[in-house]
Amino acid sequence: MSIRDNTKNNEARWNRRVSDFMIKSIANSAAMGQGGIAATSPQQTTTPTSISDYDSPANSPEMPKRPGGLSDGPNARSKTVTVADGEDTFGVLNRHPAVSDKQASPDKCNDQIANRVTFRVGVSEDKNKRCRRTMEDAHSFVYDFAGVKGQGYFAVFDGHAGKHAAEWCGQNFHEYLLDAILTHPDQPIPDLMNKTFHVVDSRLSHLAHAGKTSSGCTAVTAFLRLEKGDGPDKSGYINNGLQARGLMEGKGEDELEAQTALQPGSRRSSMGGGTSGQMGGAGAPGNGSSSSGGMVRKMSSKRIKDFVKSLTGSGSSNSKDDENALAEDEDDVIKAEDGTKVEAIDPANDPNLRRVLYTANVGDARAVICRGGKAVRLTYDHKGSDAQEAKRITDAGGFVMNNRVNGVLAVTRSLGDSSMKEFVVGSPYTTETALDDQDEFLIVACDGLWDVCEDQEAVDLIRNITDPQDASKFLLDHAMSNYSTDNLSVMVIRFTHA
Repeated sequence: MSIRDNTKNNEARWNRRVSDFMIKSIANSAAMGQGGIAATSPQQTTTPTSISDYDSPANSPEMPKRPGGLSDGPNARSKTVTVADGEDTFGVLNRHPAVSDKQASPDKCNDQIANRVTFRVGVSEDKNKRCRRTMEDAHSFVYDFAGVKGQGYFAVFDGHAGKHAAEWCGQNFHEYLLDAILTHPDQPIPDLMNKTFHVVDSRLSHLAHAGKTSSGCTAVTAFLRLEKGDGPDKSGYINNGLQARGLMEGKGEDELEAQTALQPGSRRSSMGGGTSGQMGGAGAPGNGSSSSGGMVRKMSSKRIKDFVKSLTGSGSSNSKDDENALAEDEDDVIKAEDGTKVEAIDPANDPNLRRVLYTANVGDARAVICRGGKAVRLTYDHKGSDAQEAKRITDAGGFVMNNRVNGVLAVTRSLGDSSMKEFVVGSPYTTETALDDQDEFLIVACDGLWDVCEDQEAVDLIRNITDPQDASKFLLDHAMSNYSTDNLSVMVIRFTHA
């Protein structure tokens, strides 16, 4: 086939997708009550900063806040990605540990480093402004999750009919999972993830009624857990310095959401009894004063540039928009209140140590692991085109038309969507995977990628890219060049092995 023929085929395919998108766009606009006013957004950057924090006017202190800390800006806010001063992140949301030259590439890690830093995260996002007026995706990750070194939390939330559900989940879902782990330490993690999804779903329904919103989101979450033992005798590690908030019992939501509504630089740590510079968990036990004494820490653009340089070997930015994004972080001041820091425990010397990856998803956001070069899907696409899901919906009294629930929603499971909760449930699909040396990396992404890229293709495209930030950007660019019509959020987690 000639190059000209390929071009014509691509143009025809693009025109069909734009036509489909316009139909969906009209339906979404009617559901959201938006007047179709275009919102501008900076280009996606290869630097570890979120477009959402500075793109939306929601950060203005004069902007009224909806219940649950939800903002009225057009774009979903993800917590700005920052870099810690050292290897300890204290569970702060979207914060990388500082890296040395040896740590920058997973294949250069020695045993000591591998025991402490068991993965690296890269994330890229793009509104896809040629097709989307707003950004309705959110993402989040936590190093040393639940106060245990080497554990991790990773998630992408893809919103629809508005951005509120996805934004809320990006800011808060990890807190609910942490609370479930601390409240029920002896229960299996898949059961706890299932409980977390249902409690979060109920909270979003409550906020939807209070704030008169109708949005929902698909969700893919992953929890990398360190365990000891095997079979029925296996157990995880619990940091005794952490205490549950009570979120599983319907307590503490307002306090959590009040902190979510603060400026992103003042956002509470996922382990923190105070602000971003502290860890303490879902309410740290004890209120002793910290040596930080209200210390103010500035996250400068130079530190972010240094971090990017350590990962990619280059401190240069690919576009003018990148420089603008970095410059805005000069004013991102992180304040730490007086309080007791809870240090993460380090079980690296336990001879029975195992790494287990747990995933849970609703909708068509997906997690795919590379095992020995082969793509293994760890999630399930809940769509109206699925025969089992369609039967469940019709049995509940609904119907599926044009592969859409009641002719409206393409996914059959989600968080939020309170008006359709009788049919569009929040029950997740869960998996448990014991990691070994064959497991190279994990891709967590919304359907903006998977609509135009097969699982194995995604794995093959980035298998030889050792820097996860470069890998996530490569997949995003691949989706854009293949005419994806959706928002794009791509996270790559590259595992390290001793």
